[in-house]
Amino acid sequence: MTASVWRVGQILNSVQSSFVGLLRVWSIPIVLLLSLASGYTTYYGMSFFITWWIALIITIAVQSIIVICTLELAATHWRANLPRYLAIASSLAVALAVSVSFSYFKFYEFSERDGLLLERQTRLEKEIGAYLDSVAGLKTDLVAHQKTKTEAAAKEANQAYVGAHPAMEGEFRHKVGRGPFWHHYHELEQQEKDNFAKLETELTGLDPLLQGLRAAERQFSFDPADAGAYKRLAAAFQQLQGAVMDLASSQGFPAPKSPVLIPYSEFTRGMTPSFDMWRNISWFALACAAMVDFFTLILSYRLESTAPGPLTEEEQELAYQGLRQFCEFTINHNDELEFRIEKTELERARRVSDWSRMFTVAFLLNRGYLRKIGGKTVEFAPNLYPIIAERLKIRSVDPEIKPRPAGTEALKAQMERKLYG
Repeated sequence: MTASVWRVGQILNSVQSSFVGLLRVWSIPIVLLLSLASGYTTYYGMSFFITWWIALIITIAVQSIIVICTLELAATHWRANLPRYLAIASSLAVALAVSVSFSYFKFYEFSERDGLLLERQTRLEKEIGAYLDSVAGLKTDLVAHQKTKTEAAAKEANQAYVGAHPAMEGEFRHKVGRGPFWHHYHELEQQEKDNFAKLETELTGLDPLLQGLRAAERQFSFDPADAGAYKRLAAAFQQLQGAVMDLASSQGFPAPKSPVLIPYSEFTRGMTPSFDMWRNISWFALACAAMVDFFTLILSYRLESTAPGPLTEEEQELAYQGLRQFCEFTINHNDELEFRIEKTELERARRVSDWSRMFTVAFLLNRGYLRKIGGKTVEFAPNLYPIIAERLKIRSVDPEIKPRPAGTEALKAQMERKLYG
């Protein structure tokens, strides 16, 4: 029963150590992929302002600085070297600011793309609506103008018939009847009536074009992503625009101001990044841009702050011998084994050197097998218990291994063995 329990502990320790090691190894490609993603968005935004190859070089430098400075920052303690720490932190802050700022342009385009297309569609509909109103106003003006001319010609013909036309002089003055004057002005009246009828025919011919444009506009409004609907809208608009221009020029009227319909590829084109985007800032886009660099920062920092891999046999023996040098062990509120790493009063009185066992503590803290919970106290991590239990088991069941007193000689011998192989 006891042997099976120890075997289960060994298996659990091996599985946990392997899993933790795999996670730490997997962090490396994740950091590289995150840097690649952040680099793409940074390059995209930067390439709109400077030459592409300069933007590419700067992007590579920025992403490299983020990873390298994060690794350096994890290994640097500000209490030990404050100028170096501030220099690294400043370089990292500048690199992050550049990366997030230019990445923001790409995420802004992503987040505002639908809104941009909706804005363009709304503006196009308003411009076409205003043009149709102008065409309607032109029709009204043409009818009113031609009606005025027709009425004026009829009035002149009537004046010529009763001999009251201002142009009649001498013997023709006040002469009633269908004389030469009346025939002349009557022809002018008929000409204006013919022009009015012709104008009504031409205006009637615009109705199908107007209906076709409105139908094409409604169809496009239902599905702005349909390139065919946009082409039909543009074709209907061009037909109406040509007919209106011909009609206006034939009547001596200026053509209504018409909008310019851009190609569909230009209509659906994304926005051009500019610093005006910061005025109407999108917090969602900014958060997405910062999120990628934040994950890169955290994983890079984690890679440096925790060393990968389980302990070797020599390192396990070193940990066992080093921890045996401490004597004040307790079980804390987390149900973990806790001990103090400072000297006892007796050790201070004897001036005992504790550099060897403190090296062991620092080594296990760095590898993640101990956790610091106070200035002078540390506790066991779950993956350290099976290692110590295995060492205790070996010494309890193997008759060839004799228990040795806890002293510094065994620890020094183990350290020398690890150092020189």
